[in-house]
Amino acid sequence: MPARTDLLDPTIWTGKVFGNGWRDATVTAPVIEPATGSEIGRIGAAGVQDIDTAARSAVSSQRAWAAQPFNERAAVLRRAGDLFQQHAADVEHWLIREAGSVPGKAAVETNAAAQECFEAAALASTPPGQVLPTEYDRLSMTRRVPVGLVGVIAPFNFPLTLAIRSVAPALALGNAVILKPDPRTAVCGGVALARIFEEAGLPEGLLHVLPGAVDIGEALVTDPRVPVISFTGSTAAGRRVGELAARHLKRAHLELGGNSALIVLDDADLDAAVGLGAWGSFLHSGQICMATGRHLVHESLVDEYVERLAAKADALPVGDPATERVALGPVIDAGQRDKIHRLVMSTVDAGAKLVAGGSYRELFYRPTVLTHIVETMPAYAREVFGPVAPVLSFGTVDDAVRLAAGDDYGLSLGIVTADAARGLAIAESIPTGMVHINDQTVSGESVAPFGGFGASGTGSRFGGIAANLEAFTETRWITMRRSPATYPF
Repeated sequence: MPARTDLLDPTIWTGKVFGNGWRDATVTAPVIEPATGSEIGRIGAAGVQDIDTAARSAVSSQRAWAAQPFNERAAVLRRAGDLFQQHAADVEHWLIREAGSVPGKAAVETNAAAQECFEAAALASTPPGQVLPTEYDRLSMTRRVPVGLVGVIAPFNFPLTLAIRSVAPALALGNAVILKPDPRTAVCGGVALARIFEEAGLPEGLLHVLPGAVDIGEALVTDPRVPVISFTGSTAAGRRVGELAARHLKRAHLELGGNSALIVLDDADLDAAVGLGAWGSFLHSGQICMATGRHLVHESLVDEYVERLAAKADALPVGDPATERVALGPVIDAGQRDKIHRLVMSTVDAGAKLVAGGSYRELFYRPTVLTHIVETMPAYAREVFGPVAPVLSFGTVDDAVRLAAGDDYGLSLGIVTADAARGLAIAESIPTGMVHINDQTVSGESVAPFGGFGASGTGSRFGGIAANLEAFTETRWITMRRSPATYPF
């Protein structure tokens, strides 16, 4: 791991918000380490007036940025990617302490941030339109133009990745950005981006980082100068964002919750399937929208699958990732822990069997396995957002398809089978935005589109050239004649 630097030196950002440089906030909030409950810093918290100030500045700055040659925008993004690599240890330190990430997960985030910047740099030179056929004597073409100002609202679970995947392409395409990180992860999900782009030479006024509560998010969504909102979070919050955006006639790209299924077919390699199931449910204590929330296992394998998965869960170390070598760190706060435990216990009360976990110490929730599940039980029917693996058996492929497709979400799907073509054929009957044959449900790449259907959001509006162009540009139709047209009157 590279040596730490002073990129995130608290003397730079303590008590401040970012936009046109660092300035004192009128209100501050503690940075809490979930593993210990200790205050490890103090961030500046935005007020509603800060949204107005940022929007005015960003609109003014964006015009000159959009007019820059594409290679100048690309150079800033390339430098940002290099800086994420150079300062990885500094950013990972805060991902571990502030977000409760284990070191490996933190490293995944810094690598993803660098790659998002590199891909965005290439996006800056994407052909901006096309020539169209026309029945008239004129040139007809389309041109992609920046939307202007993009509002990004990012969550606590993968705070760096889920912010940079919108911030980087939006900037590369000539927009300005106001980022509202979750206040629980405002350093690794907000300050880190501000400092990287500041060091990369992004002109002032183009990126504003304003941590805050719900009122700040609503002010951002309703500000008339912000035509596009890029939101990642819960389905309940996403519905509210979508309603507000629609009322103000603006686009909202929503990446929301999930309750993704892993289907283990009768010909699956059981050892491999158990490994995939454990990773999909327990990575980052299950606090992932794509987490494997439902394990659908063929009846011929289910008993042994449950036994092996429970043994693996019992063997996984849980503790402080800053001081111990652990597989799972803390969940983000007591509210999240209590929600997880309520769902687990109400499922047991409804008749499920608890075969591993179901207990916690402070914010450290043990990886949990539940069996004797029926479809209406809370930990199966709802998104838990915790390290919980409900296992339900099926008899036929039709049963598996019905179960996998039988909820409101449609984010990710995993299928484990010795016959990959069979797995792909099954996937065709299950509506999800992503599917992984012989893999678990948690996966993402900067070059790939990301998004879900139904209660999981508004489709693939994140990642990949096409999705980013659709998200952060408008299409303008242009025609041109040699001389002015004439008409009958």
